[in-house]
Amino acid sequence: MVRAAGPWSTVWRRVVTLLSALAVLCALPAPALAEGGGAGAAPRPVIFVHGSSGSGGQFETQARRLTSNGFPAELIEAHEYDSTFATTTPEAVYAGLDQRIDRLLRRSGADRVDLLAHSLGTLLMQTYLRSSPERAARVAHYVNLDGRTSPDLPGGVPTLAVWGEGDPARAVGGAHNVHLPGQGHTETVTSEETFAAFYRFFHGEEPRTTRILPERHITLAGRAQLFPSNVPAEGVRLEVHRVDPRTGARLGGRPEAVATIGADGAWGPVRAKGSAHYEFALIWDEDSTHHLYFPPFERSDHLVRLLTSRPGEGVSGQVETGDGHAALTVTRQKEWWGDQGETGDSLTVNGVELLNAANTPRVRRTIGLFVFDKHSDRVTDLSAPLSPFFQTPFLSGMDVYLPVTNRRDRPLSLVSRPRGEGGRVDVLRVPAWPSGTDRISVQFDDH
Repeated sequence: MVRAAGPWSTVWRRVVTLLSALAVLCALPAPALAEGGGAGAAPRPVIFVHGSSGSGGQFETQARRLTSNGFPAELIEAHEYDSTFATTTPEAVYAGLDQRIDRLLRRSGADRVDLLAHSLGTLLMQTYLRSSPERAARVAHYVNLDGRTSPDLPGGVPTLAVWGEGDPARAVGGAHNVHLPGQGHTETVTSEETFAAFYRFFHGEEPRTTRILPERHITLAGRAQLFPSNVPAEGVRLEVHRVDPRTGARLGGRPEAVATIGADGAWGPVRAKGSAHYEFALIWDEDSTHHLYFPPFERSDHLVRLLTSRPGEGVSGQVETGDGHAALTVTRQKEWWGDQGETGDSLTVNGVELLNAANTPRVRRTIGLFVFDKHSDRVTDLSAPLSPFFQTPFLSGMDVYLPVTNRRDRPLSLVSRPRGEGGRVDVLRVPAWPSGTDRISVQFDDH
């Protein structure tokens, strides 16, 4: 509760191997929910299983859409695991899911759960559902999100299969197959179209809304964990600060909440305002702080993931740092397309366009960007992507000089202009912390 106030190359070779294997194998009033179990039946818990290098944070948007339709937040969970399998095994993943289903069925009083999986998670969940009739019998519906094909229904469970861009012949036999050829691999998890499809599949009716309906007073909760293993960031100190949206500077003299992350990685709930901007500071020691910034959450969110790494380790350990320049990690749970012209995305930092055909081509499925001054030479060079980031699935790297300044009126200004009609322009301003001691992560909305 919060009170108010490995080796790099080995891990990523495993990620690439798993992905290759997968490719081959492949504000309104809350309405009452009409459940598949009949009138008056208890709502069925919803469980999301991520793919390679993923986390429960990829289901944040859909969880908020579900609660906007009156679904109980306490019955929405993510089942996370180390997708490199350096610290776990598939059998342990299945055993943990058995325990999660047991607990959620006791809590809800429902007869079964609804299960969704993405990418590598579909391989795991198809195997899980086929592993025993008893396991399959506890799943009412299964959603296969842009992952493994199948000649038949996994374990005989009614299945919805959602496919993004790629081979239009992909299918799960006997399932309701929905093809969204204009959507990327991760976008199929987070899109409005996917939400509407699985809501109809679960409940037998259209959702009342596919929007996230704002709330004035909200609660935030989640986990702090290491990327990409999802191992809890045990022992790190968390401070939650409300910040000025014009500068990213902290408001007030004290944090809104503080905690020391425990063995399960969990933090929260923290009381917050839906329209406010927040900084989550993970303090490893006096010389290393990881600052994470998000757009306003708008609605209560209990799947917030603070993805980090121990100082000098993991993917962030490959970032070149120094006291004179800042370094950024920018993420979005929807691919950045830098080679699609006017039908693609735009992302600028201090007016510099980061995305181009070299570093974020559509085929790379990039959702995470590492932005820093290579060689600390105060020169920006976007002619080629940076290694090893570009060689890592879903990531890219950019050589951009971001000078450190102590002036509150000179923050780093990030502007995201998403592709597609009706996409809102998001602006986030954050302090230019020196990369020698401070890491900066910025997450944009995927909707």
